Amino acid sequence: MLLRTWMIMWKEFKQISRDPRMLGVAFGLPIIMLLIYGYAINFDVTHVRIAVYDEDRSAASRTLTGAFFHSEYFDLAGNLTNDSAVREALDHGQARGVLTIPRGFARDIAAGRTTYVQLLIDGSDSTSASTVVGYTNALLQQQSARISLEAVQRQGVHAPGALQPVDLRMRYWYNPELKSTTFTIPGLIAVILMMLAALLTSATVVRERERGTFELLIASPIRPLELMLGKLAPYILIAFGDVILVVLAAVLLFHIPLRGSAVLVLVTSAIFLTAALGIGLLVSTISESQQTAMMVAMLTTQLPSIILSGFVFPIRSMPPVIQLITTVIPATHFIRILRTVFLKGGGWSLVWAPTLYLVLFAGLMLGLSATQFKKKL
Repeated sequence: MLLRTWMIMWKEFKQISRDPRMLGVAFGLPIIMLLIYGYAINFDVTHVRIAVYDEDRSAASRTLTGAFFHSEYFDLAGNLTNDSAVREALDHGQARGVLTIPRGFARDIAAGRTTYVQLLIDGSDSTSASTVVGYTNALLQQQSARISLEAVQRQGVHAPGALQPVDLRMRYWYNPELKSTTFTIPGLIAVILMMLAALLTSATVVRERERGTFELLIASPIRPLELMLGKLAPYILIAFGDVILVVLAAVLLFHIPLRGSAVLVLVTSAIFLTAALGIGLLVSTISESQQTAMMVAMLTTQLPSIILSGFVFPIRSMPPVIQLITTVIPATHFIRILRTVFLKGGGWSLVWAPTLYLVLFAGLMLGLSATQFKKKL
């Protein structure tokens, strides 16, 4: 058995070495995808263009607007002078929002009365609009606390704690700067490896039919399981090299912290790759052409890995039926492993459950591939 499996491995290595396009896809595509998606997928909203309609034109209103534009979140898009200019700025996309400060703003503050400001937001992009509203609320709360503190101190009270009986101090673990790339890159590694691994093996068996060598496999004494193992092993080694490349790129280019064990990342990656490669191998055994096999492999791995794995959208916000479907997708479990090891520094005690699922899934794919392979024309 070992000899026959080894000979299939050697044959597959020879075919891969004679196909420079396959080697280019295997080693070039993951880095290109990581660079493109890594820099393109960014949920941090910064430098939002905000116009100002200041009807009060006071020192207090200028202090408020200055607080907005002394941060990286907002850029001044212009000072407006009338209501029609406000509508025009939003209609023509000159500003994503307009901050309106009413007359009497400074007077109300000086008198200790509650005053109001208005932020008009372009809601056509609801995700960005919600983020801008969050930034604005936080900034206005900070400014309100500062104004209240100054008012109390003018009355001779010098105890800031008197203003807020409960002082909330927040501390973010695992991603202190709340950078979206720190969250997305580990997931992106899983998505890229999932698509690439299935693509690599999707044409292995069906290629034998198209090249006319399938009859030789039928006539040989090799068993289906030996064939599947022999064809899978070379691609596991190639994909494992891709793992090392993308992990190094994530750490060195995107500065993603690897707080956990690198050995744990490599071991779980090998298990995940076996599962992903098994999907491509199964597709190859049931397809009639290489083109069909590649299309099916991309459809069955790319969309589920991006949309249903928790890479972009939180799984808990999905309907219960969809949440059940996400548990079947290997990328869902590997993303959980990578984020736990990279960001939390977790060990085996935190990742054994998703790792066990990947082991079972890999065995299932390999068994199905061997079952579907028929030694007949």
